[in-house]
Amino acid sequence: MPSSSIIVVSKCTIVPEQTSIVESLKLSVSDLPMLSTQYIQKGVLFNSPPYSINDLVNSLKQSLAAALVHFPALAGRLSTDDGGHVHILCNDAGADFIHAKAKHLSVRGILPPDRDVPDCFKEFFAFDRTLSYSGHSRPLTAVQVTELADGVFIGCTVNHAVTDGTSFWHFFNTFAEICKGAKKITKSPDLGRDTVFNSPAVLRFPDGGPKATFSGDEPLRERVFHFSREAIQRLKLRANKTTSLANGFSETAEILGKQSNDSWKAANGGNGFNRTAEISSFQSLCAQLWRSVTRARRLEDSKTTTFRMAVNCRHRVEPMMDPHYFGNAIQSIPTLARAGELLSRELGWCADLLHRNVVAHDDATVRRGVEDWEREPRLFPLGNPDGASITMGSSPRFPMYNNDFGWGRPVAVRSGRANKFDGKISAFPGREGNGTVDLEVVLAPETMAGLENDAEFMQYVSEMVV
Repeated sequence: MPSSSIIVVSKCTIVPEQTSIVESLKLSVSDLPMLSTQYIQKGVLFNSPPYSINDLVNSLKQSLAAALVHFPALAGRLSTDDGGHVHILCNDAGADFIHAKAKHLSVRGILPPDRDVPDCFKEFFAFDRTLSYSGHSRPLTAVQVTELADGVFIGCTVNHAVTDGTSFWHFFNTFAEICKGAKKITKSPDLGRDTVFNSPAVLRFPDGGPKATFSGDEPLRERVFHFSREAIQRLKLRANKTTSLANGFSETAEILGKQSNDSWKAANGGNGFNRTAEISSFQSLCAQLWRSVTRARRLEDSKTTTFRMAVNCRHRVEPMMDPHYFGNAIQSIPTLARAGELLSRELGWCADLLHRNVVAHDDATVRRGVEDWEREPRLFPLGNPDGASITMGSSPRFPMYNNDFGWGRPVAVRSGRANKFDGKISAFPGREGNGTVDLEVVLAPETMAGLENDAEFMQYVSEMVV
């Protein structure tokens, strides 16, 4: 495994190239629970650019200063007022920029096929193990460019109480777009706060702020499993076929009507969902992962397992939020099943549990979730305290490979150490697109070994394209 030591060449603060006209943004019901989570750490790996590293660093600094004009919150700091409400002060305090070297590492050397993700990626990001609450005194954003022997890694770290994955990648895409030479950005963020998530509720914190809800010290293994379009289609066919045989599509269709998760509002003015009873490709993949990880954990048949998914609520509420709303607009959907039943039934039964839960998460469900939180304001309980949970984050729909800084698309997407524990999964699009998916899987060592030997799971895993 490659050595993970890096050398920091320089560090500076980048401020927006224009003064912000936005004074402050109040944290919402969806933002506040994230104050106990660690900063988001995601980045992209490239082959070397056709110009010097100094030219690249200067270009990235200038582009970051321009991007922060459009995203003033990312150059601000958190502040809690006398009433206990937390705000983002858009005070142009700036973002950190780090230039580092790891010339002993090569692009292919840190992308080993069929092996664990090397530890070096943890050093490609700033604010390691930093809780989002720390944004009261620390920058909300940091960009680190790490020079390799034959490539560069551009890592971005952003406070999770300020952005969710949708907003994170919107900023990252804009940063790359400006660096490539765009004079006008494609999509401007919506900085409004008049949404269902805006609330007078106050979340109280102990002196010194919240603590992480998971230890982060347990031994873990991390692998990225690649799934081709064909493999996922086979999974989808299997899930829908077994559901049809076991439950009958007529019953499912009657209950669900024409509901479907995560489809945007139709151009003819529909209500945000293209309703269908078909289990999606991603739900089918999640169901297989749930089954196989549960089997690898060797749980008692009576043990309740949980598969938790984060869903984007921008298009689920009525009226719909702007798709470029900047902030957190997510809620967590837990699906529960006993281990014995999960493993004794067909894949379609498991996939249908996930499908029904996602489809049912409509405007009324979102609003009930907000009201429930307002009655009992609390932090998001990230972690796996019972050893039987899986938490799915990120999304294969995020435009992670739409980040051309001027010399081509990324070779790979990777993340840092942030918010990782036994059972944390992150979904990325495959580099070749076209419906391919990469799953970044973090598990206890013995569970990962069991998953690697699970024939039902591994038959769908494909060789990664680099």
